[in-house]
Amino acid sequence: MKVAVIDINGKDTGRKAELSKDVFAIEPNNHAVYLDVKQYLANQRQGTHKSKERGEIAGSTRKIKKQKGTGTARAGSIKSGVFKGGGRMFGPRPRNYGFKLNKNVKRLARKSALSIKANEKSIVVLEDFNFDAPKTKNFVNVLKALEVENKKTLFVLGGSNNNVYLSSRNLKRSEVINSSELSTYKIMNANKVVLLEGALEGIESNLSK
Repeated sequence: MKVAVIDINGKDTGRKAELSKDVFAIEPNNHAVYLDVKQYLANQRQGTHKSKERGEIAGSTRKIKKQKGTGTARAGSIKSGVFKGGGRMFGPRPRNYGFKLNKNVKRLARKSALSIKANEKSIVVLEDFNFDAPKTKNFVNVLKALEVENKKTLFVLGGSNNNVYLSSRNLKRSEVINSSELSTYKIMNANKVVLLEGALEGIESNLSK
């Protein structure tokens, strides 16, 4: 499939970029997308939650009342979770929420996400550009020219470009990454995916394996 290449002023350059059908036009696998996004979000969790259980509460170990004859339920420890100030029953413990996902599934998920965005006409191919110095205003002008200043936008570069990255860092709705950092979550989270010409070869070579 061919897509028009535009410049940073939002004008058509007259050139067409060829997007691989094996990456941008497959039948999306929604379950693979779900699993990859779930893994990404799970890996963001610290898992440091902890509450004290009855064995960790400071308190007396004396049996608080006799076993029988009180007319109420039998009770031994004041640290039991049924009493105020007692330990929490089945409370959270530190844990790792991560889980394994096969490389082929992750690759299928990224291709599916790109195909979904391509089908929604949410992919823009942009001519390679650079700034003389990091300046947020320059990046905002690019967003305005592309008419995406009010949308969540993902810019995918072919390689490291410090000036472009630093110019975008102060904008909440825009993110700049390299083609090697592309993830299913970032693709699906963006309203518009802006691919620089130099990033296409890297994306297709990574996902066509």
